[in-house]
Amino acid sequence: MSRTFVDIHVIQTVPPSNLNRDDTGSPKTAVYGGRTRARVSSQAWKRATRLAFDELLDKQDLGVRTKRVVELIGEEITAQSPTLADRALELAAEVLAAAGIATKPARKQDAPAEAGYLVFLSRRQVIGLAELAVRAAEKAGDGKVAIDKKDAKARADRAHSVDVSLFGRMVAEVTDLNVEAAAQVAHAISVHAVANESDYYTAVDDHKNADPAEDAGAGMIGTVEFNSSTLYRYATIDVNQLQGNLGDAIATRRAVEAFVRAFVRSMPTGKQNTFANRTLPDAVLIMVRDSQPINLVGAFEDAVDDRDTSGRLATAIRRLAQHGQELHAAFDETPVAGWAVGVGDRAKPLTELGQRVSFDAGVQALGELVAQRLATPA
Repeated sequence: MSRTFVDIHVIQTVPPSNLNRDDTGSPKTAVYGGRTRARVSSQAWKRATRLAFDELLDKQDLGVRTKRVVELIGEEITAQSPTLADRALELAAEVLAAAGIATKPARKQDAPAEAGYLVFLSRRQVIGLAELAVRAAEKAGDGKVAIDKKDAKARADRAHSVDVSLFGRMVAEVTDLNVEAAAQVAHAISVHAVANESDYYTAVDDHKNADPAEDAGAGMIGTVEFNSSTLYRYATIDVNQLQGNLGDAIATRRAVEAFVRAFVRSMPTGKQNTFANRTLPDAVLIMVRDSQPINLVGAFEDAVDDRDTSGRLATAIRRLAQHGQELHAAFDETPVAGWAVGVGDRAKPLTELGQRVSFDAGVQALGELVAQRLATPA
């Protein structure tokens, strides 16, 4: 089977916003090419992508990431065997221990025990572990419950969900349960230099304001930082790794299509009520490669100059297309296929790298190609 990598390149303009804050509440930034750029962390966009899966995939195909894993499995044990409700939390802790996942008392008094870190389990793994605990309890009767460690580990390491398979899983105590991520997401950066700005705001106390005897001062004042930017976003999927994680070609195609849809259309929710900054991308380039993933951020090492009369957006799209062509020529890279999605004539330069299509048509064509390549012997 030949190697297959899917690269997704996105150019997206956002108005004044604070998509992703640092520890001081300021929009995140990074220095690239010697200039300060707006930045949205990969973690923020991965989270937004995972949340978007809820609208694209069946709940059973997704996972749950939580410290409260004892409570989660305990609820499933109760659902499977209501007569074990009084012992569900105890059984959940025992089956997790058998799988190698330690738990400890929660900081909140009377709360169930929890893991010392976020545990990422597919819903099928939760069901499987609960089923093992139920069987062990029923077999033991009034005696001591014995849970097979080998079986527990196996149930925690099969039937991976789409999100676990894409984003990976690390279990520090049991490296056998680690899952290698099939997707990588770059930090989004602006194609131009930015300087954060501050919005000074006031809030009126309505009741006080209605009293003529009171002063007209504000009930609250504050500031919120923001910037506006044209972002370059990039993500890639190792399709072969994804198939290895999922164990099924049909599920792999479905996961690839869902990831592309979710990554392209999602957006982190930081301060969205304040700025109403939700936009769709201005241009999307999807490329399939058989050599390696290639991030085209080098197109923007020189920041787009504000004095460019064609505008940041058109310049960014043109640069992306030019850099891609030049890189392919320099390194003898020949992509397997490419599709370009864009708004208006500004996206036309991308047709040098991919066929111009609508977004839905591009995702459909990508899915068909992925299925074809997975079915082709090496």
